[in-house]
Amino acid sequence: MGETRRGFLKKAGYAALGLGCGLPLFGAAALGERRARPRTPAKQLGLVIDVRKCMDGRVARAAIEACHSEHNVPFISDPLEEVKWVWTEPFERAFPDQAHGRAPEFLRENPVLVLCNHCSDPPCVRVCPTKATWKRRSDGVVMMDMHRCIGCRYCMAACPYGARSFNWRDPRAHLTDVRAEYPTRTAGVVEKCTFCDERLREGREPACVEAVRCVPGADGAMTFGDVSDPESEASRLLRAKFTICRRVELGTGPNVFYIV
Repeated sequence: MGETRRGFLKKAGYAALGLGCGLPLFGAAALGERRARPRTPAKQLGLVIDVRKCMDGRVARAAIEACHSEHNVPFISDPLEEVKWVWTEPFERAFPDQAHGRAPEFLRENPVLVLCNHCSDPPCVRVCPTKATWKRRSDGVVMMDMHRCIGCRYCMAACPYGARSFNWRDPRAHLTDVRAEYPTRTAGVVEKCTFCDERLREGREPACVEAVRCVPGADGAMTFGDVSDPESEASRLLRAKFTICRRVELGTGPNVFYIV
């Protein structure tokens, strides 16, 4: 019996040795296969906002109203409980790294239209325990599944742009008109801009972009498209104009760009 046990341990040791020798090769092959897979989406949808053209208050109102009406976003006056997908911020809050006393007056005195940046490396995705938020491989849009959200709000803590809102209460009580085509949320979940995923599936632009185009004198205020495609209008604007992004030093890779 002892001899059998020694033989078994001997064979087990040889097997472990052989497996140990083989692991690096197996691991290298696996890593090589992983590196071969595309780490970036097939395309990256983004938005270019012309700050000067958005100085007209009608532009921001059109964008916000179109977005919030399209997605049944409730109006709650309490800033601690408000829900927002698109909103405005003072320049110094939107771009704290760009604000200084010598900045042009039009930047310092006019609010900036802001929304989810659909980052290339979104920290909100990394911290979500249920994968209720994820980045699509097809177009780089950072999505939100309100049905899978458990309300932990880790994504809100991780987002450096304040682009997510938490439903502290039933939003229907704060909606005058409910658009039946888009589901309302429940209390206890997070929501945010999805670049109008439901419209993208139909080959349409986000509601904010479409609404702003109808504002007189606001043509080109918001340009939506594939920023990884050099032939897209958004890419042409990025090459032709000087643009800035929000908090680029954080390394999230925002895909909302501002022409200043």
